Amino acid sequence: MHPEWLSNAYLVADEAAGAGVLIDSGAPPEPLLEAIERHGVDVGFLVLTHHHADHVAENHVFKERLGVQILAHPLEAEQLLDVDRTIEPGEKLTVGGLEIEPLHTPGHTAGMLSLVVNGSEVFTGDTLFKNSVGGVKAPGSTGFEDLRCSIMDVLLKLPPETTVRPGHTDPTTIGDELEQNPFVRIWRELDEESSDRCTVWDKLATLVLWAPDYDGGHKAWVRWDESGEDDIVPGSQVVRD
Repeated sequence: MHPEWLSNAYLVADEAAGAGVLIDSGAPPEPLLEAIERHGVDVGFLVLTHHHADHVAENHVFKERLGVQILAHPLEAEQLLDVDRTIEPGEKLTVGGLEIEPLHTPGHTAGMLSLVVNGSEVFTGDTLFKNSVGGVKAPGSTGFEDLRCSIMDVLLKLPPETTVRPGHTDPTTIGDELEQNPFVRIWRELDEESSDRCTVWDKLATLVLWAPDYDGGHKAWVRWDESGEDDIVPGSQVVRD
């Protein structure tokens, strides 16, 4: 995990001295390179969840040191200069004993991929975090409804025991997020929306949910007065009435 961005990069291997892949590269590369050498893992691919800098910053290191092929969704590849080939949702990637299935989970970005590995773990990028969800104001985002559908209709349909390894901070499980994530609880109508008022960027809104975020701050679900549309914004931009 990067000490400032709190972004994760992962090494996934089928076994010691076996085959492996890297998922995202925003964290310091040295611990991953050391683990690859220590375990004798043959790494041929770096698969990206999306194009934001805190997830691709060290692409060049793994390309230079390991000669990896860099893979990304076509929409994310358009935003990067170093993708070797694209990978489509549903196009399974087999690496040794690993079977990696990309799921299209837009919202935070248009081509966001969540990667299911051997049916037991899912790497969710910036779509789903422990007790939080991705924002939809970053470059390339496609909005609240896409994010909600990606979480409720795609990720949370995975088995509840599936381990979630997000793009930032701590792991969780699908079952835990189904029951404990405050955004999901409102989407499931287990908790009620708030009617509190707020102002964001000089625009009036209802503060539907004020929730903790992965970085120790907050994330806000707001409903704009002017349009009636929902949005997810950084808590730092919210002035509560």
